[in-house]
Amino acid sequence: MFDEVDAQFSDVQNWRRHLHKHPELSFEEKNTAIFIEEKLRSFGLPVKKQIGGHGIVAELEGKEPGKTIALRADFDALPIYEANDAPYASVNPGVMHACGHDGHTAALLGTAQLLSRYKDRLKGKILFVFQPAEEKPPGGAKYMIEEGILDEVDYVFGAHLASDIPLGQVAVGSGYKMAAVDKFKITVKGHGGHGARPNESIDPIVIGSEIVQSLQKIVSRRVNPLKPAVVTLGVFQAGAAFNVIPDEAKIEGTVRTFDEDVRDLIETEIHSIVKGITSANHANYEIDFLRGYPSLFNHHEETVTVGRLVKEIFNEEAVVELEPSMGAEDFAYFLKEKPGTFFKVGSRNESESTHYPHHHPKFDIDERALLNIEKTFIKIALHYLVD
Repeated sequence: MFDEVDAQFSDVQNWRRHLHKHPELSFEEKNTAIFIEEKLRSFGLPVKKQIGGHGIVAELEGKEPGKTIALRADFDALPIYEANDAPYASVNPGVMHACGHDGHTAALLGTAQLLSRYKDRLKGKILFVFQPAEEKPPGGAKYMIEEGILDEVDYVFGAHLASDIPLGQVAVGSGYKMAAVDKFKITVKGHGGHGARPNESIDPIVIGSEIVQSLQKIVSRRVNPLKPAVVTLGVFQAGAAFNVIPDEAKIEGTVRTFDEDVRDLIETEIHSIVKGITSANHANYEIDFLRGYPSLFNHHEETVTVGRLVKEIFNEEAVVELEPSMGAEDFAYFLKEKPGTFFKVGSRNESESTHYPHHHPKFDIDERALLNIEKTFIKIALHYLVD
């Protein structure tokens, strides 16, 4: 079957380039969903659409009953102006597939096409899950799961291209591998006035500065040093004139954690710090704390299995350790519901300028990595539904 994967490469490559050329933002992927649906129906697969937005699920049922596995790909793009001059560069100004989701989708389409030819060999079912809106919380995974797509699933698997991993390598690892992501916005409400008479004002800039400094102490002084956590502030806005004390200051930031208890602790500490500092300075405040994706936890047994299968496909050296990242990924919702694993497939090739990081205007992939995703997905399916 792997010879067929290689023979199919031009089709998968063309699908990826079409998707790359016509990117759509999270929750706006109408035409992308139509493209995916048309391909799946051409393979003879029944399709359910508009799941959790523009999500699509195709089902492949084997000849005999057995386990059900789900294979997932995301298909939204990013609000980035592409700087590549390839013939398949984005034709939608300010929108770009800069994270590889076009490749994930093309590879899963290829997987669906090939496995559909061998359904009589399968014992069980495969759900090909095409998920919208991975890039924008609350994300598409949560909504698709709420509509019941995993109700009868036994195992879930997802893959992601990685420009920091060389072509030919697949990174796997069990345990916490990507962080929970939360966002907060603090509004410090003071009392503005003339810069020459600060005693008549309640200065939100000074108060906000004290809050900024104190928030940076949470990780170093309140969190167990053996448990990773990040508190980063990306916005501090206040005032419009050099000699005017403003009424308000706005602070925005993100929290990244693995453990749920640390996540809870940091949210509590943020509220406590802001309340204490504003109260001591006779100010008021508002806090909006938005919980985003949970941390991604790879289940041990399924991770070990995928690592072994990758070695069988390629060689011992093909498998490398998946390093933990404080980045986020909403496939975490799938893994909270069902056992499975999320792995990364190397797409870096220095000679083809595919070394730029994800979300970079010049991001691109060595398209041979799509074959490696497809072969791994097929090997997983055969393991659970044939062997």
